[in-house]
Amino acid sequence: MLKNYRHAPTHLFADNSPYFITGAVYGKRSLLKSGHLKSGLIELFRGYFEKYGWELHHWVILDNHYHILGKSLKGKDLSAIIRNVHRVSAIRIHRETGCEKPVWWNYWDYCPRGEREYMTRANYLLFNPVRHGYVSNLRDYPFSGFNRLYEEQGRGALVNQFRDYPDYKTIVLNEAEEDDF
Repeated sequence: MLKNYRHAPTHLFADNSPYFITGAVYGKRSLLKSGHLKSGLIELFRGYFEKYGWELHHWVILDNHYHILGKSLKGKDLSAIIRNVHRVSAIRIHRETGCEKPVWWNYWDYCPRGEREYMTRANYLLFNPVRHGYVSNLRDYPFSGFNRLYEEQGRGALVNQFRDYPDYKTIVLNEAEEDDF
């Protein structure tokens, strides 16, 4: 099912499908600089994904946006998940930073079609801390699922993953391209 909103991106609600989700802080403000806020945001995603029966595969939280890659149970639950995560986290972020509201601008979602698109987006997400200059070694960034993946799969498997799906270096996230948050 496709859902169009007047002042928001179009959202696709697909059951049992992979989802790549990007959320952005309003005005590109660096409201998530605090490690405490980053950790709290991923815990909210874990909790709401579990509540709605979604799988959380990969994630990264940066200072002004996040990327999540997972799998839906019921696609229609996407709006409720994001609404709840943004609502609860906005209260925490406002309380801790004293920022002006709104905290969140929007979120964009994309359902990768096939393994190549999925793995390219996974690599893009995992590589984001290096791409944005936070670290030069992915193992040094604690606010992503990279280290969990490294422990589960090992260095060799991840080297192969990045080698086999190199398009993460040049991908353009078309779903968010036209929206100047």
